[in-house]
Amino acid sequence: MEENRYLTFALGKGRLAKKTLELFENIGITCEEMKDPATRKLIFVNEKERLRFFLAKGPDVPTYVEYGAADVGVVGEDTILEENRGIHEVLDLGFGRCRMCVCGPKEAAGLLQRRELIRVASKYPRIARDYFYNTKHQTVEIIKLNGSIELAPIVGLSEVIVDIVETGSTLRENGLDILEEVCPLSARMVVNPVSMKMRHERITGLLGALRGALET
Repeated sequence: MEENRYLTFALGKGRLAKKTLELFENIGITCEEMKDPATRKLIFVNEKERLRFFLAKGPDVPTYVEYGAADVGVVGEDTILEENRGIHEVLDLGFGRCRMCVCGPKEAAGLLQRRELIRVASKYPRIARDYFYNTKHQTVEIIKLNGSIELAPIVGLSEVIVDIVETGSTLRENGLDILEEVCPLSARMVVNPVSMKMRHERITGLLGALRGALET
């Protein structure tokens, strides 16, 4: 009976959702409702495949999946690491590639090498804390920010920042450099643990098809 229910997907809004739907089309799954730019619908359905989709802000996707409101989610690895929810990460989708890095002015490199007590600004306090305390074994003060993180070392709020880097152009324009790489990032597919057990055949079949599409 479980296999006949809709399989529900929470997709991170923006580029991730667009790329995810393109990938689904590669395995023959479409959702025409989501292509209408004027739609105000919140839930989109593919009746033939018994799939439902909804869009959510990235940080909310793991929450929807953990609590079972969505069986499957697609979101960046940065969000998965920061939210630390009870979900299974099952597939690297390969797009949205970037890096989480420690950045700052060149002179801050010595502070990192000597493991001095410094202030670190970041939108990702959990990731920053884990990196400095568990990987570098360096005691730091973490400052949570939500806006333009690059501003923090420029105005003296922090010595360095931990943030996502794609091209690095914003850093260079503001006199900052990549000092250390924390981890590579990309879009990932996550699954609710109960859904993985109860709907194992459907989910593993879908994952198999997606892996095949990614390898071509």
